[in-house]
Amino acid sequence: MAEFSVIDQYFHRPASTSVDLGVGDDSAVLTPPVGQQLVICTDTLVAGRHFPLDTAAHAIGWKSVAVNLSDLAAMGATPHSILLALSLPTVNHDWLAGFSQGLFDCCNQFGVSLIGGDTTQSPQLTISVTALGWVEHGKAVTRSGAQVGDYVVVSGQIGDAAFGLQHLAHPLRNRLDYPTPRCQLGQQLKGLASSMIDISDGLAQDLGHILTASGVGARLELSQLPRNPAFSELALEQQYQYILAGGDDYELCFTISAQNYQKLVQQELNVMTTIIGTITQESGLTFTQDGKDHQLHYQGYQHFA
Repeated sequence: MAEFSVIDQYFHRPASTSVDLGVGDDSAVLTPPVGQQLVICTDTLVAGRHFPLDTAAHAIGWKSVAVNLSDLAAMGATPHSILLALSLPTVNHDWLAGFSQGLFDCCNQFGVSLIGGDTTQSPQLTISVTALGWVEHGKAVTRSGAQVGDYVVVSGQIGDAAFGLQHLAHPLRNRLDYPTPRCQLGQQLKGLASSMIDISDGLAQDLGHILTASGVGARLELSQLPRNPAFSELALEQQYQYILAGGDDYELCFTISAQNYQKLVQQELNVMTTIIGTITQESGLTFTQDGKDHQLHYQGYQHFA
């Protein structure tokens, strides 16, 4: 089956009215809204590395979009559209039907259009998605604004996806296969959060990026880390491994002043948020429990380690 036949059959759907020209030409054409900045991110998923080889095609399609929308959410941006670069070993119609449906299901839930991309033959299944969004000029939330005394806060529960990866028959595998980008929360945090990142490579590592960019440290209270009840039978060391180093949760980690946090929680939020620590002047990440400091060293995901 020819490349353009694959595109026409599985990926050529009407774009939203805010797209001037979408799939079917050499490039897409968009008109930026007045007073908005363009926010762009890209992620590549490789079979067997970013998802188990037995993952359903629908889930792969969903996740390939969701992980990119999560990056936009971490900037406070409103998602708009995506580009898809798909490398396939063969043309498998059942797989393509499931994958494209999962991709469009995620797009439709978050008001996103597929506006272009590329399809090629390759020995290994690889999916690269580039996501575009808008944010009011000067309102993007970056990693570099954390202030001493700010709360460190996370959305949802942390460690679910890592647990699901190690227990593929457990219901928590759904959190691995179908992450939920926190787009609404990200937009609500504009003007409130001082810094933000999404948790893709492990809480400790990703929070570390904020600390490095902001030139500060943090003290985390281990007892406050939000975790699934399924973890209750695990040793604390294993719980912390999933929560601090597991990755793939795509929850938001942000820093925020006490005053602004009160403003946030007075809004109608679609996900729980939990204060897990505070920003400190001293560099590095310190863990505490019952008033005592604990020396924990957890390394998040490293592609070339």
